[in-house]
Amino acid sequence: MGLLSRKVTCNSHGQDSSYFLGWQEYEKNPYDEVKNPKGIIQMGLAENQLSFDLLESWLAKNPEAASFKRDGQSIFKELALFQDYHGLPAFKKALVDFMSEIRGNKVTFDTNNIVLTAGATSANETLMFCLAEKGDAFLLPTPYYPGFDRDLKWRTGAEIVPIVCTSSNGFKITESALEEAYQEAQRRNLRVKGVLVTNPSNPLGTTMTRTELDLLVNFISDKEIHLISDEIYAGTVFSSPAFISIMEVLKDRKLESSQVWERVHVVYSLSKDLGLPGFRVGAIYSNDPIVVAAATKMSSFGLVSSQTQFLLSAMLSDKKFTKEYLSKNHKRLQKRQNKLVSGLEKAGISCLESNAGLFCWVDMRHLLSSNTFEAEMELWKRIVYDVKLNISPGSSCHCTEPGWFRVCFANMSEDTLKLAMQRLKSFVSSITINNQSHQELKNTRRKNRNKWVFRLSFQSFHDREQEER
Repeated sequence: MGLLSRKVTCNSHGQDSSYFLGWQEYEKNPYDEVKNPKGIIQMGLAENQLSFDLLESWLAKNPEAASFKRDGQSIFKELALFQDYHGLPAFKKALVDFMSEIRGNKVTFDTNNIVLTAGATSANETLMFCLAEKGDAFLLPTPYYPGFDRDLKWRTGAEIVPIVCTSSNGFKITESALEEAYQEAQRRNLRVKGVLVTNPSNPLGTTMTRTELDLLVNFISDKEIHLISDEIYAGTVFSSPAFISIMEVLKDRKLESSQVWERVHVVYSLSKDLGLPGFRVGAIYSNDPIVVAAATKMSSFGLVSSQTQFLLSAMLSDKKFTKEYLSKNHKRLQKRQNKLVSGLEKAGISCLESNAGLFCWVDMRHLLSSNTFEAEMELWKRIVYDVKLNISPGSSCHCTEPGWFRVCFANMSEDTLKLAMQRLKSFVSSITINNQSHQELKNTRRKNRNKWVFRLSFQSFHDREQEER
């Protein structure tokens, strides 16, 4: 082991998180309707499989793009040869236009300010390398995506300090929570370089309010730090309130000429909005030319293939298609989310009201044996191993309240979701029956104990009466 680097042997990747452990158990025993109907159903994967038919339909109607042809002529060689790290201009233009369309064209994006990366994972890590030194800290509101422990910290050496948000106000960010996190970083002798938020939130499935966004802008302005807004779920908002991008807030407040303008950075990806995580298409958008230049150089370590860029530039440039896709996808997400919420309600389980994302933040606090994270893990293990559903426990998302879980709904068929809800309902019913039986047994014991105490007291009284006689 002495010949290997400390990075290889350290345990800071986060792979031992219950978030990843649940995936491992699923991979050992994956549910299949025909081959393995009693297997584990994957509800821990935030993947959008509801609109693949729309993508495949477009491909069928546009065979040239899929076969790498332009005007009937093959451009395979052109795409296969070396391309620099700046990316194809046609794709960058199509991508920024798509980003604007998702935001209702309330904001526009400059192709000179965008850096292509191999997914949002690469984008977030690259920003950490650009903005923080080893040992510097970023503040993140809880609960947050478990993968951030890996993406932001593992190779960069940066630290995460939680902004503690609670269920008392729907896990919204408050001024006091921001200030407390900043003070906590200072107590730990960590230099705070910025705040990172996901909007819409993963795992909450909610959009940030204008009040929260204004609060963040004021905070980073006052502290003279950065703000990263991870907006990879921007196109999944299926009901009100509408999504507000941080760029819209900056423009509304006319901050283009201020120093804050260059300290706000946006992360985007096509993994969630377009359901293409395997294509590995991510992006950094920054108004700081120095950050853009550095991130572009770093993108050499995680480029988007020219073939992928060519195909998607054709798809995203088709405005009739993107408009139809976004509209239908929103309706499908809302319908599927309603199915999950309804199924949970039938099982006696509620969740945080949400309007975006591919998951719900589910409240199972009433199913805990005690208000502890040990009880949460005990419940989670029963759900994974006995109920055979892989869901993500709140503790893996650094939630400070035991009993919350992230449950995904868009990565499976409607029939599979229905089966998952049936399994969960049966499990909750069994817990209720067991608890009732346990309570009845306790009541019976209490009654018997009272009778025994009464008899004992009566016998003692009778014995004393006999002695007095």
